Amino acid sequence: MIKVGIVDDHAIVRSGLKQFFSEQVDLRVVGEAASGREAIDLVRTTEMDVLVMDLSMPGQSGIDALGMIRAKAPDVGILILSGYPEEHYAMNLIRQGASGYLNKECEPMEIVNAIRTIALGRRYISPAVAELLAQQLNRKEGGAPHEQLSEREFQVFLKLAKGETAGDIAKALSLSVKTVSTYRTRLMEKMNLSSNSDLTYYALKNKLID
Repeated sequence: MIKVGIVDDHAIVRSGLKQFFSEQVDLRVVGEAASGREAIDLVRTTEMDVLVMDLSMPGQSGIDALGMIRAKAPDVGILILSGYPEEHYAMNLIRQGASGYLNKECEPMEIVNAIRTIALGRRYISPAVAELLAQQLNRKEGGAPHEQLSEREFQVFLKLAKGETAGDIAKALSLSVKTVSTYRTRLMEKMNLSSNSDLTYYALKNKLID
């Protein structure tokens, strides 16, 4: 049996996935969580093979939780199931340790196939993500400006773009305000932007935030 955890802040999504997974003979849902923080606790206390996780959740998002889960449970496969199209997040998250990325508009059976692939210790690369990989390989200069950011820089960038203060970000990511400011300076340089409103405009234009 493949033991699966489900992380989504919408109870209706969790129950729909749970119902669908229960109809598969080889899948068993062993736990649920509604936020990134709960997801970290879930992998710490529950043995599982694959965690199916949403990105956009209140408090600690899936992006914030990904690194922590990787550190605490390196053997757990992480399938990101997000409302955002692949081109906005997939490459960054796979680089940061996600085992696969699917858009919520995919066929339910594709989620099951992805879980089965990931449970074998492999990455699940959907056709949409394969296309993005191919495009990146064809580009001499690596991708969009936000794709040059490190995992931490990307987290800080998204929070700044949403209007969070350095103090808020420091608290959420367990960093000092000084460290957050350093990340901000570095990511501004990499992206060639000069203010927080530039960051917000960039994030909205690239559909990285709503």
